[in-house]
Amino acid sequence: MHPTFSRTFAASGALAAALVLGLVPGVSLSPASAAARVSIDNGSGSAVVDPTYATTLTLRGSGFQSIKKGYGGIYVLFGVVKGSWRPSKGGRSGVNYLAVPDSESKNNAGYARFIAFPGSETAGSANGGLISAKGTWSAKITVPGGTFTTTDAQQRVVKVDCRVSVCGVITVGAHGVANGRNETFTRVRVGKVAGAEENRSTTTSSGAATPSTGSGLATAPVAQVPAAPTIATNSALEVDRASARPGRVLSFHAEGLRPGSQVSATFEDGRAAVGPMTVGANGEVAGVLTLPNDLRTGTYELRIVGGEAPPSVRFAVVADTRKPALQKDDPWPIVFVVASAAVLAGAVAFAGLRWRRRRAA
Repeated sequence: MHPTFSRTFAASGALAAALVLGLVPGVSLSPASAAARVSIDNGSGSAVVDPTYATTLTLRGSGFQSIKKGYGGIYVLFGVVKGSWRPSKGGRSGVNYLAVPDSESKNNAGYARFIAFPGSETAGSANGGLISAKGTWSAKITVPGGTFTTTDAQQRVVKVDCRVSVCGVITVGAHGVANGRNETFTRVRVGKVAGAEENRSTTTSSGAATPSTGSGLATAPVAQVPAAPTIATNSALEVDRASARPGRVLSFHAEGLRPGSQVSATFEDGRAAVGPMTVGANGEVAGVLTLPNDLRTGTYELRIVGGEAPPSVRFAVVADTRKPALQKDDPWPIVFVVASAAVLAGAVAFAGLRWRRRRAA
């Protein structure tokens, strides 16, 4: 092989290898991360909650995916799972997993936490901090006791007994965005916890949760409402029309509903839905759902299902013709560069082969 060609071929091979290994400046591959996991400490160094009194758990997560300026983050819940419970695998709240109910409010009862991605547009409502760039986070949640009450997807009241069922800390993608890398379940046992009786004011006499009012997080809350709620006669529903785009998260707000009733929101008779949710003591409920990606420009309907005289609203959806900007962690630019390097190496090799043939001739 001619010395010049040999050096050229070696250089092209080194370039291709460097691109594949991510050694070229400006082109980097995300390092492989360990599986997400959560460590639990009840103050005594163990993952145990008291059967009668509330227990505060300190949680530390590692190996989670952190998406800079990504929408949402993770919900941290306490509950029970069954079967293929992961939302990324088709698991549904109220069907495949049940959790202690709480509101989405930043100042909720502490039974659930929202941990946001750094720079997320929803980071201001996070009550559990941020997921660091290294995929770590820490937060505290309160477990009301060995049992709790919630509702399932059919709006039936369900009592979960963690002394019989396997309960634990659940993490799922927030705001309806499924993310398999951030879905975990870490078992928590039920047993006597020293000092737990100091938190007895946060539970009822049966040990069940006394949740706050508001819209549901990952499961439907059982709101604490007045004994004789008034029945609203005028209900209304409104959506954030500016965010009505295919594939985007649409927020909505309804008022004039029966306090304490269970409702759901459905888009175009089930093309997208969220719920059940518990109406607050003031007759209002709010939530978000993700619009389908394949929507065309047109007028669509969102309806509240459940309760008396549920409202609906029709609104315009405009197709987003803008091409999405490449994300920092988008692999396609890397794939393109690597493929280009391979083509370059092949071209150099072919040129060298022709040179040798001409020389031989």
